[in-house]
Amino acid sequence: MLSPCFYRGFRLPVGILAGVILSGPAARLANSAPAARRPNVVVIITDDQGWADIGFNNPDRAFTPNLDALAASGARLERHYVMPQCTPTRAAVLTGRLPSRFGGHALQASNEPAFPRGTPTMASMLQAAGYETFLCGKWHLGSTPAHGPQHFGFDHAYGSLAGAVGMYDHRYRRGPFEVTWHDDGRPIPGHENGRHATDLVADRAVQFIEADHANPFFLYLAFHAPHTPLDERGRFSDRPTQRDPTDPTRWLNEADIEWFNDPEGRIQSEPDPERRLLLAAVHHVDHAIGRVLTALDQQGIREETLVLFSSDNGPQVTWPGNAYPDDLALTNFNQPLPMRGRKCDVWEGGIHVPGIISWPGTIRPHLVTTPVHITDWLPTVADITGCTPPVSCDGISLERLLLEQTPLPARSLYWVWRNPIDRRALRQGDWKIVHYGKHPPTTAAAWKLFNLQQDPKEQQNLAAEHPEQLALLHALFQKEVAQDATPAAR
Repeated sequence: MLSPCFYRGFRLPVGILAGVILSGPAARLANSAPAARRPNVVVIITDDQGWADIGFNNPDRAFTPNLDALAASGARLERHYVMPQCTPTRAAVLTGRLPSRFGGHALQASNEPAFPRGTPTMASMLQAAGYETFLCGKWHLGSTPAHGPQHFGFDHAYGSLAGAVGMYDHRYRRGPFEVTWHDDGRPIPGHENGRHATDLVADRAVQFIEADHANPFFLYLAFHAPHTPLDERGRFSDRPTQRDPTDPTRWLNEADIEWFNDPEGRIQSEPDPERRLLLAAVHHVDHAIGRVLTALDQQGIREETLVLFSSDNGPQVTWPGNAYPDDLALTNFNQPLPMRGRKCDVWEGGIHVPGIISWPGTIRPHLVTTPVHITDWLPTVADITGCTPPVSCDGISLERLLLEQTPLPARSLYWVWRNPIDRRALRQGDWKIVHYGKHPPTTAAAWKLFNLQQDPKEQQNLAAEHPEQLALLHALFQKEVAQDATPAAR
């Protein structure tokens, strides 16, 4: 992937505000009369929401009116890529760098520090420019206060330091990271037991938006849903989600729990109860996102706020249960994908997820079909807010693509996963190579080659028919590996 320094060269600073060099929309805002602040930035991440677990990709089943409206208000990213799992994607969005640049510990879900203290992040960049910064929800980039969000540019933080939690008791798995629900790094007595994590996170995000802000703000809003454990009790909060003993195809009190019942009947039209439970969790988190967007509207700042949305990886699909409190075993519970793979795969199903960038009045509603990556978000936010991104970014700014539909420069997108690495992929244009195996591919012949335009499900290996294309992508992969801190990828 190209560093943004290669892409930003055509830009000249045209305005200065609060000691920060401004360009693009930020410069236009600074030079307007009356003077306007730089836009607020809200980054929303859901957990394990697959490509088909959202209304605009699956209108017959998924009920997500707020995310659908958000997509209709701005740029819907048709070919939006992330990393195959939660910690790697969170590292990528906050640093603008591929997690392999930090080493194997950042390549899969981990409670260890994903990157060293002092690593520049989107939060530290915006904080240095005078933004108020707040992380609300899941961190999972170092699950102790010593490596918590406030060491990486966040003024305040609330939620879980570790990864998935019980939705009502907010504990992580048993062990040293079990007590994880915190406020500014301090454990909250009683873990706020009894309310759904989605509601608590939305409550705190709305409170932050409604507070008085002397400066523009950055809200990083990372929901735990719809990651397992799936637990949607509605008003029956005194007992975990469970099957109806009189009808195993139904959940107990399902008819009286709002998240199972949308006005259009989409969720109830799903005959599989486990998929219905997932759709209920998606409905719930969509409602929470709607509350946040409504708060922006009610404060009169929606058109002053850049909102970016993504899932962190593809769908989980199957889960054995018993890892968290009230954790159900579930099988094939996500909506079926029109592509190969799932969470933790470098096939399209693991890395190709819903993405949205909305700024009403500035980004016109349209569909972006260019392949983009979540590492692009930091340099994009930098350009729009007038900040200078870290020179080591792997992403490139999407500002001109979003505002003027200017094509991006040619580049490759690159993935590796697990420690030690056993899944690898690289995309350039319509072509993609994939390799699964513990032994690094030292020759082009070890790879599979696909044309995603002709074969989006990655079913037809074209390596034998196109050796020159295979060799080209293999060489590009080797160049990416050379920049990693992970020799096992070679």
